[in-house]
Amino acid sequence: MSDSEEDSQDRQLKMVLIGDGASGKTSLATRFAQEAFGKQYKQTIGLDFFLKRITLPGNLNVTLQVWDIGGQTIGGKMLDKYIYGAQGVLLVYDITNSQSFENLEDWYSMVKKANEESEVQPVIALVANKIDLEHMRTVKVDKHQRFCQENGLISQFVSAKTGDSVFLCFQRVAAEILGIKLNKAEIEQSQRIVRAELVDYPQDEGLITQDSNQSKICSVQ
Repeated sequence: MSDSEEDSQDRQLKMVLIGDGASGKTSLATRFAQEAFGKQYKQTIGLDFFLKRITLPGNLNVTLQVWDIGGQTIGGKMLDKYIYGAQGVLLVYDITNSQSFENLEDWYSMVKKANEESEVQPVIALVANKIDLEHMRTVKVDKHQRFCQENGLISQFVSAKTGDSVFLCFQRVAAEILGIKLNKAEIEQSQRIVRAELVDYPQDEGLITQDSNQSKICSVQ
């Protein structure tokens, strides 16, 4: 096989999004895979499945299989089967809903249980969603950071609505799985805001820019 043929072959990674219903898992997945945000909430039953191809440093093409698992299935018989074999797991909660954070212990336990017999443990990120609603936050940042430190998790703050740091979140997990280091410039580029909100609501442009700057402060804490 030539170098060019080898370069053209994508690596495939399975990433699973888990957490309480209405924490924004589907919004994160669709924002990442389709660069879209649905304004109506519809509960995911079972799971949804997305594919997205990204390029990591070193010109490495990676296809991410994103599994969006319904929030009502924490006690479901299929949950461990959905999680098994995932190289990356995103534990998602809503910063305005303290119960969604408290329930992370149960979700995290399910991840550990599903991978008890696996030789390779998944890379896990704690994902705080809805940072565009900073003024409604009920989960303090230090609680988030403590959970990450105690369990060795990647820490990420995102907004599925504005797109803030959504691509960066998936990129960081994929890079960690493959042992690739992201430099500061690559991280900053991936933090950029998706422009869809400005198109939808041009009259709020000044407000959104301000919120976006606040979000960036959160996302690098």
